[in-house]
This record gives sequence, structure tokens and C-alpha cells, in this order.
Amino acid sequence: MARYPLTDASLLADVTAIRNRYTDRATALIETTLLRRKAVIKLGELGDVSGWLFTDDALQQATAAPVARHRAARLAGAVVHDATCSIGTELAALRSTAAMLVGSDIDEVRLAMAHHNVPDVALCRADALRPVSRDAVVLLDPARRSGGRRRFDPRDYVPPLDGLLDAYRGRATVVKCAPGIDFDAVRQLGFDGEIEVTSAGGSVREACLWSAQLAEPGVRRRACVLDRDEVVTDADPDDCPAGPAGRWIVDPDGAVVRAGLVRHYAARHGLWQLDPDIAYLSGDHVPAGVRGFEVLDELPLRDKVLRRALSQHDCGQLEILVRGVDVDPDALRRRLRPAGHTSISLVITRIGSGAGERTSVFLCRPAAAVR
Repeated sequence: MARYPLTDASLLADVTAIRNRYTDRATALIETTLLRRKAVIKLGELGDVSGWLFTDDALQQATAAPVARHRAARLAGAVVHDATCSIGTELAALRSTAAMLVGSDIDEVRLAMAHHNVPDVALCRADALRPVSRDAVVLLDPARRSGGRRRFDPRDYVPPLDGLLDAYRGRATVVKCAPGIDFDAVRQLGFDGEIEVTSAGGSVREACLWSAQLAEPGVRRRACVLDRDEVVTDADPDDCPAGPAGRWIVDPDGAVVRAGLVRHYAARHGLWQLDPDIAYLSGDHVPAGVRGFEVLDELPLRDKVLRRALSQHDCGQLEILVRGVDVDPDALRRRLRPAGHTSISLVITRIGSGAGERTSVFLCRPAAAVR
């Protein structure tokens, strides 16, 4: 199958040739080949996955390799039971760090795939809601997708999050959740450990619930930016003033914002907030490895004013970032009609509250990540 490109341009001819040659096996062969090619990009750091078996839902839910390796590093030396092992992604990361490792799943097809993908790991069929191990850290990854659609209510996970927390109450557990999960709702379910939000490749990948037995003392929230190997927690200082824009505006990594640790991140890097309730930061320097926006002007949110300013700066490529204001960036870009040759960024944000509230537009020169 490797000789078939299966691209948009060749798909019709490729599928016809494959069906002529492999008849009733064609659909499974095409799906497996395409999934393996996607998996090499997502999971390649775990080893050679070019011969693995997948379902589409299982690959979508599978933890990206950098995140799986990060979690495996935190569990180094532990006895681990992956009670929702699916096709074996987490097992592939854990087998080089865990002192002992076992996997289980209730889905017979995915368990058979895991047997194929990680044949050196002991596996059994079991319902995650009925614990079958003891004296082990239990890793749980409830399904948050069905037919490609996301489940947003944690009680709709499979198995449901509230059921898992009840089943393993008092045990050392690590539960993978969607990054947008409501932290307050999780606390209301009785979870009293650490919530870790992780980003990789420039996007937030997941929230992970570490039970109190595994959490760092005094830490309830943690942001891990794997691209820069940076960790921010709510135990860090959060002395962060608010003030006018300095030379640079910094948009913190999504993991920092999602974990509610913007002030802690700012205090670490000597930055300040433009507004106490908005995540944009400013300063006279940009943290290493972070993309900054060099402030050229501060303007009101009026199309005519912005259009004139963009023309003066010969703007052609226009990036628009918005926080705290109801503005559609695509619609605004169409109205402004940039037609020049330089790249400009507009950072639009609300500043102040009540009678003193205003909308400010910072016209900026975007900069690559500062090294």
C-alpha cells in the first residue's frame, strides 16, 4: 500500500486500483494506511509506529508523543496501571520509565490493537469502573469523542469522570481530560489534587488531574509549556502590577492562560498586565523563546483611524488578536482592506472597567520568537 500516495489529486485512481486488487479488504487497507501516516506525525517520537493498528477515534484521542513522554517522566519509577489503555499510546511512553506496567481496556478491538502495537506490555480486558489492580498509580483517559464529535460535559465521558473519581477515591490516579474542562466543576466532584494544563506545538493539548498523592506539595494548578520546557505553578509569586503598554506586548502561552497563571508568569519574567482581568502582558523585553509584538502606536477602535494608520505603515499582511472585546477579526480585516507590503499586528483589548472602560488597539510590528 505504501506506493499509493492517496492524495486529493490521486485518490480516485488509487482507490479504484486498490479495490480492483484487494476487493473486500480495500476499505480497511486504505483506512489503516492513512491512519498510520497521520500517526507518524503525531506519535513518531514514541518509536516506529508505521506498523501500528488504529481506529480513527482512537488516533484522534491518542496523546501526542511529547505530552505522553512528559507524563511518563513524571511517573518515572512508579508501578503504573493504564486502565483505559486503548491502542497503547501511553503504554509505549511508559514502558521506558515505569518500574512495572500493565494495561487494560474494556474494548476488545482496541485491546487487540494494543497487543499488536505494544506486545511487550502485559494486558488484560477489564472495565475501568471496576478496579482490578492495587498498589499502583492508575492512569485513566476517558473517551471525549464519539464519531469525531467532542463531549464537553465530563459526566458524558466514557467512562464518566464522576464515576472514575468515585471508583478510585483515595487511590493515586492520573486522569487525562479535555483542556477546556471546567475546573470548578472538577473540584465539585470531590477532586482535591493538582490540575496540570500542557501545551505543545503552540497549542494547548490537555488538562490532567493528578491526585493529591502525586501532586507537588502546595501546588493546585500547573502550566507546562513543553516547547520551552517551562513550568509555572500557583505556588510561584504572583506580584504583578497593571499599567500602560511598554515597548512590547506579550500574549502568554495558552497553557498559562488556561491554568489561570498569567500573573505568576508575568512576575517571573518582569512583565505587567495591561488590565488586571485581561491576559495580555507588557514589558520592556520579551522572555526568551516567546513571540512579542513591538508597540508602534495606540489607537481607538475606529475603522477610519485604523485604515489610515495601516496605510501609513504600508500594511499588507494583517494579524488581529482580540481579548475582552466583541470583535470578529476576519470581518474587521475585510473592512480595513490592507493592500501594502509589510506585516502588522493589531492587538485589541479592553482596558479598565465601569465608567473608565475603553477599547484600545495597539498597532504593533510582529517579531519572531526572541532567543
